[in-house]
Amino acid sequence: MLLWVPGEIRRMVSSALLGGGIGEREWVLNAQVPPGYRRLDPEAHLTELAAAAGVSGRGVGLMTAACVRDRCHAADGGVDALVTAGIGVRGWAAAPAPGLPGPPEAGTINIVVSLPVALSDAALVNAVATATEAKVQALRDLGIDASGTPTDAVCVAALRPVGGRAVEPFAGPRSVWGARVARAVHGAVYAACERATRT
Repeated sequence: MLLWVPGEIRRMVSSALLGGGIGEREWVLNAQVPPGYRRLDPEAHLTELAAAAGVSGRGVGLMTAACVRDRCHAADGGVDALVTAGIGVRGWAAAPAPGLPGPPEAGTINIVVSLPVALSDAALVNAVATATEAKVQALRDLGIDASGTPTDAVCVAALRPVGGRAVEPFAGPRSVWGARVARAVHGAVYAACERATRT
C-alpha cells in the first residue's frame, strides 16, 4: 500500500470508498488488492489497513488491483500528482451496456493530486473534472481506446482556508491552478499507463 500523511490537515475532495466527498482529511491510503477482489465491506477493510499502518482520524482510502510499487509521479508549478494504473479492464464511460449490480472488476487508475493553495468547494469539484479530463487526454495520447476503467478514483487535496489564506475560486483547465493540475495529472497518468501496457 501507499500512504501519504501530509502533516497538516488538508481539505480534500474524493470519489474514494473511504472518506469520499468533501471534507478535512489527515491522510490518503492507496491499497493494492488481488484481482477479483470481492469483499463487500471495502470501507471496513480500508479502515483496518489504515490502522495497521499506524494512522487514525479521518482519511481517504482508495483500492486498486494495480501494483502500487509502479506508481508514477509528475509535478507542475507546485502541484503534485501520483498515479497508480491498472488498465486491463477498460472502456468508454458512455458505453451502451446497462450497469451491473455489485462491484465491477478491479483494475483502476487512481489519481491523487496535491495543491499548495486553498480551493473553494466549487474549485475542488472543478479540479476533479480537470484531473479526469487530463486522464482521458493521456489515454488518448497513448493510443488507448478508452476513457478509463470502471473503478477509477480521484482525490484532490488542497490547503485549508485558515489563517487568512486566500481561497482560489477556479480550477478549470485554463485557470492558473487548474492548468497545473491538468499538466501534472496528464504526465503521471501517461507514465503510469504506458508502464501498465508493458506489463
